[in-house]
Amino acid sequence: MNAAARPSITLVLAAPRGFCAGVDRAIQIVERALERFGAPVYVRHEIVHNRFVVDSLAAKGAVFVDELDEVPPGAHVVFSAHGVPKSVPADAQARALSYLDATCPLVSKVHREAERHHREGRRIILIGHAGHPEVIGTMGQLPADAVLLIETVADVDTLVVRAGEPLAYITQTTLSVDDTAEIIAALRQRFPQIEGPKKEDICYATTNRQAAVKAIASDSEAVLVIGAPNSSNSLRLVEVAKRAGCRQAQLVQRAADIDWTALDGIRSVGITAGASAPEVLVEEVIDAFRQRFDVTLREIETATESVQFKLPAALEIPAA
Repeated sequence: MNAAARPSITLVLAAPRGFCAGVDRAIQIVERALERFGAPVYVRHEIVHNRFVVDSLAAKGAVFVDELDEVPPGAHVVFSAHGVPKSVPADAQARALSYLDATCPLVSKVHREAERHHREGRRIILIGHAGHPEVIGTMGQLPADAVLLIETVADVDTLVVRAGEPLAYITQTTLSVDDTAEIIAALRQRFPQIEGPKKEDICYATTNRQAAVKAIASDSEAVLVIGAPNSSNSLRLVEVAKRAGCRQAQLVQRAADIDWTALDGIRSVGITAGASAPEVLVEEVIDAFRQRFDVTLREIETATESVQFKLPAALEIPAA
């Protein structure tokens, strides 16, 4: 297209966006393990929910498997950032596998909360999405009957607990902040004595990215969320954008997935990325717009992030 004939468009970038500290740490664990031990290093499930990241690590020698029985004895294996049931490291030890746990420390915090409540005699209500790896991992910290899973406000009404039974709630770390607040309010209304976490379970990165999307939605006729369809935090960003008044919100994995016909006539597009999507994919999307439009870039920053998590001691680089 002739540059002079290109329509103008403003891209409004959300900040913060993209990688969070837990995702960055998990990817570093796989990369450092490959450097330290050599290929192949096995990874149980996707290390984070992003196909670009998974394919990039696979190209470096990571082998992704569904379950540990696919890993040969004595091999090195990494558990994903979402966390795993206690049965998984126990199985790894039984099979003489050398394993590294890349569970996000903020997910591990929820695991410890669950264990504490169980130890103190409380029945636990987990707010989360059935089947999500983080939920499976959290429920797998305790006996099967110790945790009740709910997903919606309506689920609160159907909970069956014993009269006078002590209760506590915990949440998945990547939920909608607003939706979760409604569910917690319903829990507190029905069970006034229910215990909550000392510090909110929804992680800082999820909260910050949702706030940033709300900020750009009001300035955008459409919003693109770069992320995977199995990424909880990315799906929530699409929902938040729509709730904030931007009806035209798309989830795209790569620039090739953009529905350009849906953007016909639109002159301002908000762009963000889920916590497991690298910045290179944001740049790819911006470049795709530049091939079609005369682009003006704006960035709206609602928070700054400086969180970093330490790597496992086995992977720390020794002091010189």
